[in-house]
Amino acid sequence: MVRKYAQLITLTAVLLALGALSARGQEERVFKGVISDSQCAMNVHSLSRSHKEMLKTGDFGKTPADCVWHCITQRGGRFVLQSGKKVYKLDDQNIDRELAAKKVRITGTFDEKTDTIHVLKIERVGH
Repeated sequence: MVRKYAQLITLTAVLLALGALSARGQEERVFKGVISDSQCAMNVHSLSRSHKEMLKTGDFGKTPADCVWHCITQRGGRFVLQSGKKVYKLDDQNIDRELAAKKVRITGTFDEKTDTIHVLKIERVGH
């Protein structure tokens, strides 16, 4: 009986170690795009996947950054990286307001199952 428990504990330890290795073994990648909000980028209320039509109403601010911030704080949106037609979810939602609607380079690992970037570093690109 003790031997079975020892084998079970050993098997559990091996599985946990493999899981940890696979999570750490994800290759870091660099992603480029614009910090947006899930509401606009994923066509929740914007058919053009942009802030243009929302800004026309005057209720979302005057700039794309205002629109991103409004959608995050007032509409339940989440920060995403919009890269062309591709939209990546970001696991880190502590994005500085200054990065809203700006071009960035994100270094991180990617979970293909959830289309989520595990953010390690965000850098603004250009001005």
